Amino acid sequence: MLTQTTLPKQVKIVEVGPRDGLQNEKENVPAEVKIELINRLSSAGFRNIEAASFVSPKWVPQMATSAEVMAGIERRAGVIYSALTPNMQGFDAALAAGAGEVVIFGSASEAFSQKNINCSIAESVARFEGVAKAARDHGLRLRGSISCAFGCPYQGEVPLDTVADVVARMRDLGCDEIDIADTIGVATPRKTQLVMQRASQEFAIGGLSGHFHDTYGQALANIYASLEVGIAIFHSSVTGLGGCPYAKGATGNVATEDVLYMMAGLGIDTGIDLDIVVDAGQFISQFLGRKGASRAGNAIAAKRAG
Repeated sequence: MLTQTTLPKQVKIVEVGPRDGLQNEKENVPAEVKIELINRLSSAGFRNIEAASFVSPKWVPQMATSAEVMAGIERRAGVIYSALTPNMQGFDAALAAGAGEVVIFGSASEAFSQKNINCSIAESVARFEGVAKAARDHGLRLRGSISCAFGCPYQGEVPLDTVADVVARMRDLGCDEIDIADTIGVATPRKTQLVMQRASQEFAIGGLSGHFHDTYGQALANIYASLEVGIAIFHSSVTGLGGCPYAKGATGNVATEDVLYMMAGLGIDTGIDLDIVVDAGQFISQFLGRKGASRAGNAIAAKRAG
């Protein structure tokens, strides 16, 4: 006999393809293509789209058109368009571009933090104090993203208490939401639940989100495991756009179409039209000249083609 597990009746899906997905593309994606992609995703019913990144073009050239993209999109009422802001210069650019939410980021791995930005976790989070205050002063939502919360390419295991410490630091900065990210896609369901439960001891579970990469094919299982412990916000990328430079062979973010297909099967409301997302995935895949990574998206597209 099947046991009944109580799952959330509704979840919020944050679409990260236009930023987290496309930033890893080596070939330039023109602003007009990004604008078209975001407009298609907006029409699908997403309430939150990660649209831009105001970092130095020297480090992330793909995001150099972020101001142009933010100026060109058709904004829909009730949709939050987020921008990654690493410093005050980035915040000022995001504010000028009309971002509704700014995203700051830190790592749960001390080794990752030292190797990538040459400072400790505590120092990296402290650098965002000015951005956090400015966000509050201007009435913008503030989201904190914690990378390598389930494993690190340099140190391996990441202690639960370290994750909790970074969650607490992000909380103290005034974050409205905090992302718990499996940057290299090594998490499995039980580990996922342990991390989420520990994080929820420092921050309200309703404001925690799961950001899973599908490197080892565990992302959907980890999302389900997160649902079981009360997580109701997830990040995904249309047609599985993205990758991770720290994990060879990483397929990047879990595909939005696959997440939506699973949620529909579970009877969980997302408010998002899967068919429109499939069209958006086919659009960007065609531009990039390769088949998308979403199994559900590809299956639905193939079925349509007959």
